[in-house]
Amino acid sequence: MKPTNQTSAAGNPAAPTRRQFIGGSLSTAAMTTAAVTLGTTAVTRPQTVHAAGTDDVLRVGLIGCGGRGTGAARQALLADERVKLVAMADVFEPPLRTSLQSLSADQTIAPKIDVAPDRQFVGFDAYQELLATDVDVVLLTTPPHFRPLHIRAAIDAGKHVFAEKPVAVDAPGVRSVLETCAEAKRKNLSVVSGLCIRYDAGFREAVGRIHDGAIGDIHTLIANDYRGPIWVKARQDDWTDMHWQMHNWYYFTWLSGDFNVEQHVHYLDVCAWVMGGYPVKAIGMGGRQVRTDPMYGNIFDHHSVTYEYPNGARLFSNCRQQRGCKNDMSAYAIGSKGRATVSESKLDITNDSTWRFEGKSKNMYQVEHDELFAGIRAGVPLNNGEYMCYSTLLAIMGRMATYTGQEIGWDQALNSAEDLSPEAYEWGPAPPVEIALPGITKFV
Repeated sequence: MKPTNQTSAAGNPAAPTRRQFIGGSLSTAAMTTAAVTLGTTAVTRPQTVHAAGTDDVLRVGLIGCGGRGTGAARQALLADERVKLVAMADVFEPPLRTSLQSLSADQTIAPKIDVAPDRQFVGFDAYQELLATDVDVVLLTTPPHFRPLHIRAAIDAGKHVFAEKPVAVDAPGVRSVLETCAEAKRKNLSVVSGLCIRYDAGFREAVGRIHDGAIGDIHTLIANDYRGPIWVKARQDDWTDMHWQMHNWYYFTWLSGDFNVEQHVHYLDVCAWVMGGYPVKAIGMGGRQVRTDPMYGNIFDHHSVTYEYPNGARLFSNCRQQRGCKNDMSAYAIGSKGRATVSESKLDITNDSTWRFEGKSKNMYQVEHDELFAGIRAGVPLNNGEYMCYSTLLAIMGRMATYTGQEIGWDQALNSAEDLSPEAYEWGPAPPVEIALPGITKFV
């Protein structure tokens, strides 16, 4: 890929397609819930990260310059006194320019920004050019489809990683990231997840109390994510199908995973955290009641899934994005001795008495970066690989159930061969817009 003042080389034949890349990942037959073998053959490159205890400046690169990426960059710059943003990459030039302008206008972080024109990269292969620079830490905040490819490339290049949630949109992607996170451990590199609720002080205390037996044996979990619609961008006359889908990535399953994967994964992860594990099967329903216009791609506007654990406990997952309806983002756990509410608006546990979190939590988006950089400085890098992969799979498993109308097992989901990636990353044709029809759409 070329810097912004040159022509982008989209479709560079030297850059592997995701399909080629994923093909080199773990054999699906090796992946089971009983034993997961996380072997990999990684490209050997010189380590660029600093040793533990150094006070050298840590150089940060941002890959994906939208709103979430801009926020992550700001939080990274606030997380450590000696850190600089030195490189940025995006498939499109305008968001990169807007992000850099926004960050530079913030006087609390402006002195820590030094992104020269030759370190601003645009195009599908932008990530490769950024990773070839001397950055120490990369922030991966592109549409989720690209996360497995980018995490692998970053770890191969010897970089510490912040990876926004979810980390994949299909099972081959999950398996790839599991493999890469094992390699990160071997290389002593950080992989910190954007499942930010796990970095909230109140949630940590509440879940800790639950794990200490405050509500007894859990038999019921509820995860709700009811909200209104989000942005959509009108198609421009000069856009190819790929331009249109990339600009509206949220509405295409191959790019976002559907909204139950892209957003509802937060509270699904909370339930998995509370339960201390993952279910063995799922059945559900979903569809498009109001997202009927072609501009909404092929994702659903509601999903309802019942997950079952080995001991018979149930997780009831519901999410909806429809205008004019009541919003509710929350999770609940009911056990043999009491119940707990674990949501951003309320954290309490009721048994023989009532406990309520009365403390103050630092911004969880900031804390995840604070702990990422503290771990790097201490030489004890964090690795959130296991739960970020399995919680992503938990959401994907639910989508498989709602799209097909079938009961889906955990191992079945993990070993799925369905690869949602396009044949090539080029500004031309894009994957066909096929809307799932429960009972007709097949599990792959």
